[in-house]
Amino acid sequence: MNDMSRDEEKFGELNQPKPWLGINAYRSDPLVVDLTGDLNRAIRDEYDQLGNYVTSPEAQELARMANENPPKLRTHGPRGERQDTVEFHPAWHALMRRSMQSGLHSSIWETIPEQRAHEHKVRATRFYLSAQLECGHLCPLTMTSASIAAMMASPRVHKEWAPKVLSRKYDSTNRPAMQKSAITVGMGMTEKQGGTDVRANRSTAERVGEGIYRLSGHKWFMSAPMSDGFIMLAKTNEGIGCFLVPRLLEDGSANGLNFQRLKDKLGNRSNASSEVEFTDAFGYLLGESGGGIRTILDMVTLTRLDCAVASAGMMRASLAEAVHHTRGRAVFGKNLIDQPLMMRVLADMALDVAAATALSFRLADAFDRARGNPGDAAYARVMTPVIKYWNCKIAPSLIAEAMECLGGNGYVEERPIARHYREAPVNAIWEGSGSVMALDVLRVLSRGRDLFDTVLAGFERDLGASGKKTVEVLRAAMALCERDEGAARLLIEQLALAAGAAELARLGAGKIADAFLETRLAGGWRSTYGMLDARFDARYIVDLLYPPAA
Repeated sequence: MNDMSRDEEKFGELNQPKPWLGINAYRSDPLVVDLTGDLNRAIRDEYDQLGNYVTSPEAQELARMANENPPKLRTHGPRGERQDTVEFHPAWHALMRRSMQSGLHSSIWETIPEQRAHEHKVRATRFYLSAQLECGHLCPLTMTSASIAAMMASPRVHKEWAPKVLSRKYDSTNRPAMQKSAITVGMGMTEKQGGTDVRANRSTAERVGEGIYRLSGHKWFMSAPMSDGFIMLAKTNEGIGCFLVPRLLEDGSANGLNFQRLKDKLGNRSNASSEVEFTDAFGYLLGESGGGIRTILDMVTLTRLDCAVASAGMMRASLAEAVHHTRGRAVFGKNLIDQPLMMRVLADMALDVAAATALSFRLADAFDRARGNPGDAAYARVMTPVIKYWNCKIAPSLIAEAMECLGGNGYVEERPIARHYREAPVNAIWEGSGSVMALDVLRVLSRGRDLFDTVLAGFERDLGASGKKTVEVLRAAMALCERDEGAARLLIEQLALAAGAAELARLGAGKIADAFLETRLAGGWRSTYGMLDARFDARYIVDLLYPPAA
């Protein structure tokens, strides 16, 4: 008997399924395989390799070690000099190296024939799969990728810095940016007194040359403090400006950034977030000196897509682990998955994960086509806050329910699902909390009603017989919000559910789309999973979206 057979026999005797490892995260996801079917074969082969990697024991061990050994801040050196460096575990560097080789920080800006016209979708798939492994290291890669959008507001800065950003050769050395083979870029927006209200920021920027400023102040959250540069907001004489602030000057000396401490966060443990004070920090102006909020929002929009995609990826991995467990554990004389209540819970969750995944990919598609297609441009503007809101909002509760499917086995740190659960809330908070997303939808409603008309027409078309009634409900919610700003969450959630149903229907998901539509839009009020009616084939839903291993 070989070792694998002995392991299977042992786990069978213990009524303990084998860990969810070595199961290709790409090939075992029929929805994503279908969504990426129009992409170049070489890219799909890469997804196949990445799908094997993210569930491999070696990669999962890197994720575990990076989170169990969080970064450490070294404010001073042995002579008492300011040092302001952050030390990471080697596992972090291994994860960063692999993901940068994949182009998670750069590929949407690269000219690659195989991905032309699908840049965002190609990257979103990589990001979705990588999120199933470890999300902490994805934070600096998200910001680095999005930083190019802000840099483009200053052609001179873009010309100098973009080539370093686009390099796929990970370089963690503590050297000036232009002396490195590749760089990463962080972000500093939030201050103690302002938070989301960045117009209340007190950091200041004084002009000292053409496009060159000196910044002084503080940031309550400075993400990824070992980045080589930071996109930051500060007040100028003309208003709020956006700046690229190097961490080190060209001679290797510090650029006035004094890190006070690293945040002790609930999740996102492998990644460092800091508080920083700065005096006379040299920075490049990006865009107009009073138009910094507009400039940085180009960057923020891209990061919101990543929040939605990562949340979908974590939900997929968590539910896949739960389904795997219930197929291999017996309770009361039969496998857990064959218990009617458990099957209904799994199927109900599977509908939300399918919709969240489909919406993430639809949004990435819209980003790719927005420049040449008014319908996609409208979808990108209206639906970015909607999809970010809904995917990130449902992730913690869905992952908690998946954890419950494993019972006590899910409530231990040895399982990846525990890491996903701790990680999930950050995406709902980062780059705009739920209420901020709802207010953004109201902003579009007040300034671009025609964009809503375009999006709703698409919903009505894709939903078929249910389309007209669904759109009537949405228009009623829009009218309510025009009178009552406090009703914004009613509108954004209804938009998300309608969009999810419409996208599943457009993809030809058949019974999956019908079940989502009827239970989310036509059903009664729900607060937990497992509310599917018996007329929906729960076994079909689970087996279709989470095929049993061959």
